[in-house]
Amino acid sequence: MKQEKIRNFCVIAHIDHGKSTLADRFLELTGTIPDRERQEQVLDAMEIERERGITIKASAVRMSYKSPEGEEYQLNLIDTPGHVDFSYEVSKALSACEGTLLLIDAAQGVEAQTVANFFLASDQNMKIIPVINKIDLPHADVDNVKRQLQDIFLIEEEPILVSAKLGQGAEEALKRVVEKVPPPSGSQEKPLQALVFDSEFNNYKGVVVYIRMKNGYIEPGMNVTFMATGNQYEILEVGVFRPAADKVKRLNCGEVGYICCNIKDPADVKIGDTVTLTKHPAASALPGFRKISPMVFSGLYPVNSVDFERLRDALGKLHLTDAGLIYEQESSPSLGYGFRCGFLGLLHMDIVQERLEREFQLDLIATIPGVIYRVHLTDGSVIDVDSPAKFPDVTRIETIEEPYIKAFLIITADSIGPVMSLCQEKRGTYVNKEFLDQQRIMLTYEFPLAEIIIDFYDKIKSLTRGYGSLDYEVIGYRATDLVKMDILINGEPCDALSFLVHRSQSQFKGRQVATKLRQLIPRQLFPVAIQAAIGSRVIARENVSAMGKNVTAKCYGGDISRKRKLWDKQKEGRKRMKQFGKVQIPQEAFRAVLKV
Repeated sequence: MKQEKIRNFCVIAHIDHGKSTLADRFLELTGTIPDRERQEQVLDAMEIERERGITIKASAVRMSYKSPEGEEYQLNLIDTPGHVDFSYEVSKALSACEGTLLLIDAAQGVEAQTVANFFLASDQNMKIIPVINKIDLPHADVDNVKRQLQDIFLIEEEPILVSAKLGQGAEEALKRVVEKVPPPSGSQEKPLQALVFDSEFNNYKGVVVYIRMKNGYIEPGMNVTFMATGNQYEILEVGVFRPAADKVKRLNCGEVGYICCNIKDPADVKIGDTVTLTKHPAASALPGFRKISPMVFSGLYPVNSVDFERLRDALGKLHLTDAGLIYEQESSPSLGYGFRCGFLGLLHMDIVQERLEREFQLDLIATIPGVIYRVHLTDGSVIDVDSPAKFPDVTRIETIEEPYIKAFLIITADSIGPVMSLCQEKRGTYVNKEFLDQQRIMLTYEFPLAEIIIDFYDKIKSLTRGYGSLDYEVIGYRATDLVKMDILINGEPCDALSFLVHRSQSQFKGRQVATKLRQLIPRQLFPVAIQAAIGSRVIARENVSAMGKNVTAKCYGGDISRKRKLWDKQKEGRKRMKQFGKVQIPQEAFRAVLKV
């Protein structure tokens, strides 16, 4: 295929605006998938993606398209996720493309992640083609969405009207891609430069490396070097996605595909690396990607300690396909050996845990999530604290800083009061209010990141009856008044339940956690005291009463002193059990505290 006949493009949008459904229509139109293999969300290959109805991983596919004039084109499509936690997948997909379809729901209009993805694409000087989807819905408002496109993005181009569900307008969208998206630049004659934009682990082939050819060509038998690591390999297999892996003889300049080099260790492949020829290397590496920083940290521990090595291997394989996941080994007196993991957000954390449990048959406990705090010590040094276990003694602390974000909330006009009250509860600082139209408002607030990582997004959705959306960007660190909350079970601290909290909310949070644990910890043969404490000061307490046992059941009639003797013996026994007995905390308790 000639280079000028190649088009590399992706589809970007807010979550649930119809990206994957539109991709299905493209695959049907171009005949990429036979009729017998057709199904909904073809490019969402993971079971968890299908169940939740969301895209988690960007997926590449090659299509052959014949224009109305009879000319043949090679279209490389990358379908991207829409949730804010997976925006890194979007930035990787954009780096492999020259153009993008900006998809907007005709009923929902422009939402927070639409804005974020638009600016990601415009920062890379890509051709952006506006598409209004779901025009078949009874409450679709196409004119209003067109107005928003002009007011917010200054897009004067007439958008394509599409109903991905019915297939209406999909042909027009492909035609516009061919007309408007420029062919890839680069030269077949220059030294090989291929950008690594993704990878996955295959039990038979080792690491499968996804590449976008920037210069030169690649074919089996070539010896290549990965410029970031310096590792050298022989190319064993070259192929493309249709959407299943399909071997080809060569990948030419401008194309998207994969290579296999019998790479056994997932850690040997870095996303954003440049592949070049070992004998005739390129003068410099490609720019690659901005290093990604996890925002939320949590401990993952196997319920059965013998599964620790399996958990280590599973995290290594997941990290290969998910650059946003980082992990390091840690141990806990309560839970044994596990890993401290960093995630891009709470949905990302939930997805990773579910994938580990499903794909690798692991049974896991997750500790309370937190963020990275910056602690300035009295000796002048600064340390990063991502877990309560690393929190230094209060006598050594000078000041503490926590990460802040700027949040953009797009909400309905009738929900502004409850939403602003929620923002005040979450220690938010009001910045700006902007009317997008008569029914929708964009609020800008600054929040501590720790306040929004757990239930904030769910509450916004609830208060706006599902119409609200959220996007955010990190703006740096600010001083805070932080304390470490310990949870004591019968006087023994349970380190897995400890968490860091702002002093102003410590009383409320302590009561919440103690009350929740009282409901979930099963009754023992001795009373159990649950305490929330800051240092040596207990701020909340709940009791789980002892299980009743009628030791006088066999006594009937006679002297009361005989019964008293048995009751005193039972009381002494309970004291002894309380002294030596261990309280078993069920796994549900850890998960429930996580939600609190």
